[in-house]
Amino acid sequence: MNPTTSIYAAKPWLAQLSDAQRAPVQPPATVVHAFRAAVARAPEHPALAYFDGRLTYRETDTLSDSVAGFLASRGVGRGDRVAIMLQNTPHFVLALLGAWKAGATVVPLNPMYKSAEVAHVLHDSGASALICADRAWEEYLRETAADSPVRVALTACEKDLQTRDDPRVLGFQRLPVPTDTDDLTTVARAGHPAPADRDLTATDVALISYTSGTSGTPKGAMNLHRGIMHNAERQRTGHSIPEGAAYFALAPLFHITGMVCQLAVCLANAGTLVLAYRFEAGVVLDAFAEYRPAYTVGPSTAFMALAAHPAATPGHFASFQVISSGGAPLPPALVEKFRAGFGPYIRNGYGLTECTAPCASVPPEKEAPVDPASGTLSVGVPGPETVVRILDENGKEVPFGEQGEIAVRGPQVVPGYWRLPEATAQTFPDGELRTGDIGFMDADGWLYVVDRKKDMINASGFKVWPREVEDVLYTHPAVREAAVVGVPDAYRGETVKAYVSLRPGASAEPAELSAYCEQRLAAYKYPREVEILPELPKTTSGKILRRELRYPA
Repeated sequence: MNPTTSIYAAKPWLAQLSDAQRAPVQPPATVVHAFRAAVARAPEHPALAYFDGRLTYRETDTLSDSVAGFLASRGVGRGDRVAIMLQNTPHFVLALLGAWKAGATVVPLNPMYKSAEVAHVLHDSGASALICADRAWEEYLRETAADSPVRVALTACEKDLQTRDDPRVLGFQRLPVPTDTDDLTTVARAGHPAPADRDLTATDVALISYTSGTSGTPKGAMNLHRGIMHNAERQRTGHSIPEGAAYFALAPLFHITGMVCQLAVCLANAGTLVLAYRFEAGVVLDAFAEYRPAYTVGPSTAFMALAAHPAATPGHFASFQVISSGGAPLPPALVEKFRAGFGPYIRNGYGLTECTAPCASVPPEKEAPVDPASGTLSVGVPGPETVVRILDENGKEVPFGEQGEIAVRGPQVVPGYWRLPEATAQTFPDGELRTGDIGFMDADGWLYVVDRKKDMINASGFKVWPREVEDVLYTHPAVREAAVVGVPDAYRGETVKAYVSLRPGASAEPAELSAYCEQRLAAYKYPREVEILPELPKTTSGKILRRELRYPA
């Protein structure tokens, strides 16, 4: 990018930010540095809450020190990779802080991964240690780890550190501690001294975060401590949530959104991170009522499920100062339905693993505009240090209002993919992230994401973006979830097909939904086929998996 010729270098989005949001930030070097500062300020304040269990900042510091000491005693050194495959539990946080205190790089793993997916990540990252649930170890990870670089294994019973044993999510039976691993809770309580001289710096790799692999084999994005803390500090200062407030972990912690926007922000703010194992709408609503959190972030599908729960009331959401959505498209109709039913305005945001979660978000004092032409809800505006540009197929800038590929430059952008120089050069030319997302920016700096390049449907030569059709479907009162894909068609080449799930107690016929779209969309855009399913397939982070609908097994 040539700053003297770029129309985006003027950063028109700065006008949307307050003086406080534009002010420079000086984040701590790493999450551990931020955490230790919180320990010093509020040692007896609860750091972690898990059903009826509590750990103070002092206790969390001591327990994670012991995990670090254990890992160091087993030969885990600075820069070694420690894989963590756990749900949203205190064990995840103790393992994460312990690994970083030992000087290691963390490799977060999706607990839904199967053996082959785990094997790829362990081999590709060269992980020397694995920390996982005891049930997963007994079911399949023992054999997977045996044929990998892993030489240290810790397992956890995720029923530990609480006594409520909520059957909705913790109904499984306790297992004996595997004889070939060490128990994480026992290790944390053993009092191992943390190793000295292992402090990491802002430019060290904090995470090797494997992308979802929608376009091929998953690649490990190298998230630096600097990127994590930059985005965390921008959120902490921008949201103005009081120090010590409760943050509910709606997004999974293994996902970059949960890692940065929940865990890192919360610890930097000496807050209480409320954990509930995994998403179950009734459990989440109960936790809202018990802990009165001020902040949460999650995918739009989670808010759809919460809104559809028969027990949900405005009171469950009354404590929130900020509710954010990320990781999946946010339909404008959902924002308005949620506000009408429960009060809060859901603030949109946009980011990728490769830019360490958000690179654009809706400022707390603002509401995102809706593009009148497409009906797309803006994902917000970039931060002061970030430059977002829209590029054509040749990498040239397009004017404000025109569609192209979204490119991002800033301190949160990762330096590349782990051990993949060619993929790094392709995706990060001159350090700028080419996202693969199609969008546009208006003259006031509001960013709009239209869709993924690869999801575009070509119907008789006309481009159809699934998001536009999905947003129309979400305005139908019976529709709970929607996903639109292109399917082969002998006449058009591709035609539009919609998959939907319905709201509880609602009914609709496929022909009715197709006709509803036909009345609101151009003839080539409306879905000729509609299939109604009980649930749409999703990732653990709540993103609807179009590829599973496009290529059903």
